[in-house]
Amino acid sequence: MDLSNLFASFTHYLHSESFLEVARHRAHPNAFSRQRKLPLPALVAALVSGIAKSVQTELDTFFAHLQEQACLVRHVSEQAFAQARAKLSHTALPALNAQFLRMVDEAGGIPRWCGLRRIAVDGSFLRFGLRASHVPRAASREALVLGCYLPDAQLMLAATLHSACTGERQALFEQLDSFAPGDLLLLDRGYPARWLVGVLAQRSIDFCIRVDTSDGGFAAVQAFRKSGLDEQLVTLPPPQAADVRDFGCPAEPLTVRLVRQRAPNGAIRVFMTSLLDANRFPAADFGEIYHTRWSVEETFKRLKHRLNLEHVSGLSHLAVQQDIAAKVLCDNIAAVLAAAARQQHLIAPQRRINRAYARSALKPVTPLLLLGRLCGKALCELLSLIARKTFLHRPGLSKPRPSRPKPHKHMSFKPC
Repeated sequence: MDLSNLFASFTHYLHSESFLEVARHRAHPNAFSRQRKLPLPALVAALVSGIAKSVQTELDTFFAHLQEQACLVRHVSEQAFAQARAKLSHTALPALNAQFLRMVDEAGGIPRWCGLRRIAVDGSFLRFGLRASHVPRAASREALVLGCYLPDAQLMLAATLHSACTGERQALFEQLDSFAPGDLLLLDRGYPARWLVGVLAQRSIDFCIRVDTSDGGFAAVQAFRKSGLDEQLVTLPPPQAADVRDFGCPAEPLTVRLVRQRAPNGAIRVFMTSLLDANRFPAADFGEIYHTRWSVEETFKRLKHRLNLEHVSGLSHLAVQQDIAAKVLCDNIAAVLAAAARQQHLIAPQRRINRAYARSALKPVTPLLLLGRLCGKALCELLSLIARKTFLHRPGLSKPRPSRPKPHKHMSFKPC
């Protein structure tokens, strides 16, 4: 992958009229028309650089990096930043992330598995450190974010914000337009439903869902578990009439494939899949297929603890949407650079790049990289720096997390 051309094209799109039309908030149709101290590309680059400290500190650091100075540079105030971001549409940064992934895919950076693009889908609850506010359209303290992750490329396809009372299946249904034929959704035990299987089949979207539950579940799955078979084709009953009406799914029975797999700890797992061809997709492969889904969990952990996803830089719902989309794009850029560093420096397969260090190395050059001011030599030096910090990966190593309350700091406690 030619990173210089990739980021040159991305920078060109960031400065283009087509992105300007997408970026403008519908309440401000003439926004970003005049040349101001904080134009649209600089505003977006400041958000994507990853705001974790106080807004003014991050802005002063951003412009210091942009001017390649060691001391902080006061160029704009946090009030000017707040006024500018209020004119930025909530769809601007997700659209920018989608464009970035298209460019990466065209450059060959998103591999396929058996011709399919594997997508791990999972939800994570967020609890923002918000203080009491009278801001109109203030964000809720708790929310659900649904992540659609590409485990083969280590990239987040999309991350959408929903109310905390929204179910993950409903959130996935609202996100179905992001998928297309040729995608394989990897879903956990919270997703099985006849209507969802019907909707995915209607859209020709393949799936692999874990369906073994302790509270019963599908009658066909219970019978399959008792049969002792390794795999079986079964026919599910049609969805309920209310689900057909609400979700527009077909009202016909659907044939699926059930696969049994024994986990390393001896537990029996059962998967329901639309991949019916046993020769092309052997039953023995489904353990590895499902295991790749775990990387979305690790990505949420990285976003929360390395990029401070729950630390938001504004009180409005719009600001929270912008922060989440910006940090997802920031993590995707780091993933592309880490993959390029691994490829160029021939890192041993058993070693992994330290993504926390890669994030630290990327932070000072993000403004230059996004605004087209980073030369090829500096980019090579950055990749070399990232490639020198690795750790040994031990396959099959299990580290169960102890049950303890999650830390949720008050918004006033920010990193220095």
